[in-house]
Amino acid sequence: MATTQAETTPNPNSLKFTTDNGPFRDDVAAYSSEEEAQSDSLAHRLFSVSGVDDIFITPQFVTVSKVPAVDWSTVKPDVESILADHLESG
Repeated sequence: MATTQAETTPNPNSLKFTTDNGPFRDDVAAYSSEEEAQSDSLAHRLFSVSGVDDIFITPQFVTVSKVPAVDWSTVKPDVESILADHLESG
């Protein structure tokens, strides 16, 4: 199973997810809404997690930002599961 590692960032509402299981994508993309992410299956799935507010995807990492009112304990497990599924599906 593909795994990710979450790293804190200077912004307490953002976590940076890295992996040793290959690139997340071939280019860089940033999305501030689910509507913007309609054509990106990974970003669209991440926005389905309640509280996700912003997504930045690079080949090496994904940074997910949440709304301040939501705790990471409710967001992080779902984000990690989506990222692992994405990496496994190639």
